[in-house]
Amino acid sequence: MSLIGGIRPPIAVLSVLLLMLAGVTALVLGRVDNAGVPKAVLTSQQHFAEDGAIALRASVDESVTDVTRSAALFSAGQPVSGDAVLDKLGSTYQKWMGTAVVEIRTGKLVAARGETVPLPSVNTSALGGEDGLAPRMVRLKNGEVRLLSFGLLTWPGKPQLLLVASSNLKFPGISLGQFRSIAVVDRDGVILSSDGIPEPEQARNSIDRKEIADSRKQFKDFAQRAARKAQQDPRSSKEPGTGGYQGVSGSLLGGQLLSDRSVAGYATLAAPQPGEITTASGLGLSVVAMVTVAEDPTRTHSSVFGLLAGGALLIVGALAVAVLLGTVQRPLIRLFLESRRLTRGDLTRPVTVPGYGEARRIGNALEQLRWQLLGEPAEASGPAPRPRGLRRVGTRALLVVCVLLLLAWSAPLMLLLNRADSTAVVPRRLVSDQRERTDTLSDRVRRALNEGSADLQSVASLIGNRTEPEAMDKVLERTINENQRYRSLYVVESSGDVLAQEGKDPRVIKSKRVSSTPIRLLGHGGKEPVVVATAEIPGRKGVQLVGEFRVEFLNALLNRPGLGVVRLVDDRSKVIAGNTGFLAFQSLPDEHLRDLVAASAQRLGKKPRPNGVLYREHGVRIAAAAPFAGSGPAESLGWSVVSWQPVNRLAIPGYETQNRTILAGLLGATAVVACLGWLYIVVARPLRALAGRAEALADGDRKTVLFPQYHDEVGAVTRSLELIRQQLQDQRRQQPRHTPPQASTPQQYTRN
Repeated sequence: MSLIGGIRPPIAVLSVLLLMLAGVTALVLGRVDNAGVPKAVLTSQQHFAEDGAIALRASVDESVTDVTRSAALFSAGQPVSGDAVLDKLGSTYQKWMGTAVVEIRTGKLVAARGETVPLPSVNTSALGGEDGLAPRMVRLKNGEVRLLSFGLLTWPGKPQLLLVASSNLKFPGISLGQFRSIAVVDRDGVILSSDGIPEPEQARNSIDRKEIADSRKQFKDFAQRAARKAQQDPRSSKEPGTGGYQGVSGSLLGGQLLSDRSVAGYATLAAPQPGEITTASGLGLSVVAMVTVAEDPTRTHSSVFGLLAGGALLIVGALAVAVLLGTVQRPLIRLFLESRRLTRGDLTRPVTVPGYGEARRIGNALEQLRWQLLGEPAEASGPAPRPRGLRRVGTRALLVVCVLLLLAWSAPLMLLLNRADSTAVVPRRLVSDQRERTDTLSDRVRRALNEGSADLQSVASLIGNRTEPEAMDKVLERTINENQRYRSLYVVESSGDVLAQEGKDPRVIKSKRVSSTPIRLLGHGGKEPVVVATAEIPGRKGVQLVGEFRVEFLNALLNRPGLGVVRLVDDRSKVIAGNTGFLAFQSLPDEHLRDLVAASAQRLGKKPRPNGVLYREHGVRIAAAAPFAGSGPAESLGWSVVSWQPVNRLAIPGYETQNRTILAGLLGATAVVACLGWLYIVVARPLRALAGRAEALADGDRKTVLFPQYHDEVGAVTRSLELIRQQLQDQRRQQPRHTPPQASTPQQYTRN
């Protein structure tokens, strides 16, 4: 017999699969171990820490790049004083705590702005070469940490100067919401900067003092645990194939804080692309974000449903297997034994004919063939009798009955039972996290546009009176190579004539729409939005530096896991960018989102604030909208970031139970379709064809050769019928040609 063919393997595999599925169903369904906090909340804290790490990494790298690029651009022009350099930087960027210009050879302070730069802790004589310009962290006497960035100012015939910028490690634009703390920690778990951690002087009574002390102790414990986990390889910190954040990240579960439980997320500062090392990613810093979550002690998960479902599957499966064994397997094996008995010449006993379907037809044909082997002509008995009534029920009908019987268990699990849309409890923390993360993302996009505008102003001031196209091209080429946010950079007159250009073909000039607005949106009604930033070139009236942002750059900013679908919309709620495919200037997909954007942008005359909701639209969804809020030219655009995602994709206990129930039903349906489909292919269909051939052979067809299709029970019966056909042919050849055979039946054999 073939290893995968025959009647036994499909039924045996079906029995094993149903037994395993019943056990898994009884053990898994109804049991969701969430340790008091849903897994979705833990994952959300991990994503929150990743957002903070991305924002801090981008801020540090951008700050270092601005210092080095500004120093290089100043060095490419005419010599200027240290005060002029710092004044220009201060008017263009407002990101540094303090700046200074130092003469490298003597260490003399040439100029300074802002807070005092901690130069005594830095050996300026070792910074003359390019290798010595790596940024470094310095701890002040008051315990705060500053990151120092350096740039060289070199002019022919002038002393070499060092541009130093001091910045803190605060998070730019992170929306914490309520009851959340966030901090930057080093490799040893020491907190370098923090936000939201309560201070002891904030305590109003002994209860508050104890709560603040417990919270600070819990945060320090999280910082130590996160620092230890940050030492592992990022490739081994996640499950294979999960992808996502390039650095080490995860979530931590803490102890009780009064009636709440503390949870935290952590993430190391990592480069945006695998294999890259940036300034920030090389500092060995990590971000830890902690929040308290209310537990629901009344919510329990019973395993009664799983036990009932598993028991029901055992009963239904046993009944289906019994039907297959009694009405399909046993009759076929009996036919196999009877046909082999006839081929061996044992013709004394009548053939035991099965009761139903194709097996009964084949059994009747074998009985007729037995009489023909005994000498009775085929014409004497007439055609083989066919089953009537219920005996006509064939193998296909029996398989359909078994399929319906087993699907009666699987279908309710897939479609009806444990539906969570109306019963699942969605933690309020998830709605808050969706709102705060969307607000953080909105601020990130706004800052990126402001940074692009500031870069253009810096480059425009350095172009100045350089009227030679070669000189302007050199500055533009360096800028577009160092900064990937622009698709095109060009210098243009008020008439629309382009004086210098780098990158792709300009789109603004084609429309003859040159404007002094710092940032604006063009391309309405087109296939792609055009976001343009402009900066006036000092001393050249009407001449502007124009930069067109890449749409891919904006899309990349919105690509954050755990937020679902994210869209950047303009002041008319038309889509400009997104983390998934979209059509330019299309409307948001439903009215709820449009109302959410309008409500966030207009807070009864107050400052716009982010907003988050939980609503039903083809299922339960979490949505949030955050308008641009803050300083800079991008704020006047009136844009917003909108995000939404279905709740059933989150690891919430109710939806986990629903998903497991659906999975159990799918596994059951798959096992049924696979095993019974296998049985239909290797048994039911060949058996139906064999029944017709057996009846034709019994009716006198001696010319058609019977070939077995599979090496199994049906194939064995086919081979037996072929041997019987050959015996009948030999018997016919041995008879006299012109003498008709006697029609009498031998006395020792009597037909019933």
